[in-house]
Amino acid sequence: MPKALPEVIVIGAGLGGLSAAIHLRLAGHPVRIFEANGSAGGRANLLMLEGLPFDTGPTLLNYPWIFRDLFHAAGERLRDFVELRRVEPTLTFYWPDGWRLRLSAQRELLAAELASLEPSAGRSLDRFLADAGAKFRLAFEKLIPRDEPSPLRYFAALKLREWLTAALWRSMYAELARFFRSRYVLEALGSYAMYLGGSPFRLPGIFTLLPYGELAHGLWYPRGGVYALIAAIETLARGLGIEIHYGQKVSRILARNGRVHAVELADGTRVPAPIAVCNMDLPEAFPRLLGEPPPRSAMSPAVLTFYWVVRRLPEQLGHHTIFLPEHYRRAFWELLYGRGIPSQLAFYVSAPDRQEPRPTATTCARLFVLIPLPTLSSLGPVNWPETIARLRLHVLERLAAAGSSFRESEILAEQVWTPADWSRRFCLHDGSAFGAAHTLLQVGPFRSPNFSRRHRGLYFVGASTIPGTGLPMVVLSGRLVAQRVSAHVR
Repeated sequence: MPKALPEVIVIGAGLGGLSAAIHLRLAGHPVRIFEANGSAGGRANLLMLEGLPFDTGPTLLNYPWIFRDLFHAAGERLRDFVELRRVEPTLTFYWPDGWRLRLSAQRELLAAELASLEPSAGRSLDRFLADAGAKFRLAFEKLIPRDEPSPLRYFAALKLREWLTAALWRSMYAELARFFRSRYVLEALGSYAMYLGGSPFRLPGIFTLLPYGELAHGLWYPRGGVYALIAAIETLARGLGIEIHYGQKVSRILARNGRVHAVELADGTRVPAPIAVCNMDLPEAFPRLLGEPPPRSAMSPAVLTFYWVVRRLPEQLGHHTIFLPEHYRRAFWELLYGRGIPSQLAFYVSAPDRQEPRPTATTCARLFVLIPLPTLSSLGPVNWPETIARLRLHVLERLAAAGSSFRESEILAEQVWTPADWSRRFCLHDGSAFGAAHTLLQVGPFRSPNFSRRHRGLYFVGASTIPGTGLPMVVLSGRLVAQRVSAHVR
């Protein structure tokens, strides 16, 4: 008879932890998950306010095939668990001077919209899509799926033509400027850098694949919200026999003689763990669970989020809207390198009821506002009540400037999460909302690996390890760490 595989203890039921647990269970391991909070999802969680459900973090999906592949690996179909709906237009940008740009995954609509800001942009679009598409395919075929900690072996797989395609020597903004001239087009497409914790003026050119991914493959909304997808994945995991224990905080990872042997819960219970997969934010796991200094990582921004129950939706808002500041370059500098609350603020607004209207008996709607801010160490001391009032007013003023008659009196209920709240709820390092940044020296083999070099049997999954941030990448992170475990067990 084949030897039974060792049990795996997964610390955290975030999306990465769930994905890792599913792949490890499919490989034959018994799996138990211990989650400190009362629900799965980590940052992609659920908030109830006045009886209405809010996604706490991500509000839309890209790269839907990655989620389909997760279910397919378990012999199931995603569509039997949750319905994904295409969002059109994908995203709308507003500037303080009144200009607007609406992006679409439909090529003709997008070309016409770009041409309204730059007459030649429609003609340049096809060249951009071809170039960024080549970057996208290179990343997904040769870079993102690889778990190779050696830089030499990692980059040896690239041919000279592929090195040229990657454009690592040119910034993302400069790469976009090869195709477009309008500051509005450049700023809109460059703004995707923010959620990687970088600036389009500093991130390498290969990251033009980010706007391409949404323009070519669309944005998607799970019926019932992103948390409906999390719940579906949790159901998939339980159906495979994975045990999930909520309200069970792991306080320590125990190791001796260079090997993990147990995890200790907050109540002192010790659970044998020949293999432990940690879904806590990686830089935070080292001091909290191992008593060791964290790896030095540049982190992505923190966020402040407003959850509003409103009397009605602002007229001009679609599902997915970004308000950019007047001084774009300064905004990135202040966000990533400045101190205190930036003077130039971008923010994102989601109006999920545009995509999935509430029942007619419901007379109110939901608005979610996300404002990127510097990490906690860069913010320093903040008077949060005063700052929240000022940021709320800033959002309302920008809505009014974009043509809305929406007023503060129409906010019927509010909950606010500051960067400190996010950090406390989900053990986020320095309050960073998206994990380790994607600087050139924090991608691929330079990113924190998904295994411990000091403690055998200890592995990591999530946004701060490979391949990176965002829901699709975190799902892939679970698959990669399961493959790593299997390679070591064999």
